Amino acid sequence: MKTNLASFNNSHYKPGAGRLKMTLWYLVNALIINSFLPFGGLRASLLRLFGARVGTGVVLKPYINIKYPWNLEIGDHCWIGEQVWIDNLDKVQIGSHVCVSQGAMLLCGNHNYRISSFDLITGPITLEDGVWIGAKTVVCPGIVCHSHSVLSVGSIATRNLEAYTVYAGIPATAVRKREVQA
Repeated sequence: MKTNLASFNNSHYKPGAGRLKMTLWYLVNALIINSFLPFGGLRASLLRLFGARVGTGVVLKPYINIKYPWNLEIGDHCWIGEQVWIDNLDKVQIGSHVCVSQGAMLLCGNHNYRISSFDLITGPITLEDGVWIGAKTVVCPGIVCHSHSVLSVGSIATRNLEAYTVYAGIPATAVRKREVQA
């Protein structure tokens, strides 16, 4: 059998908002959230206005891209770096004191390559407290990065990350324990 994209049917997927809200969000995201403007507080306020739960002390750098804020929860004192892409077709939960470094991608969607219609499949992503997602990394659908785990620069998380463990590579594998000093 061959892939047949003409038979692709995404009707089972419900983004969680009506067309008007989605259209307004796309405009706000393009003009303010994913822009050079250095106003992280404005970004946080707009995310909240569109349904995101954003804690205190959150740093939101310029040029971030967030698919659906109503599927986003960010704890306290988190850093979201430049050009981070949160493609949250499903729920993304980010704990407190989490760093998502520049150019990282949190991808909640993929396609089922085993069937000819290439249907969309989604899964939530959870980053527990103290996690560090390095620059230019990818976290795949359905992944849980447990407390204080680290995904090193350029790595791809295709399996859950154990607590207090550093991961590197494609796919990411454990390379050492993480010790956090006071």
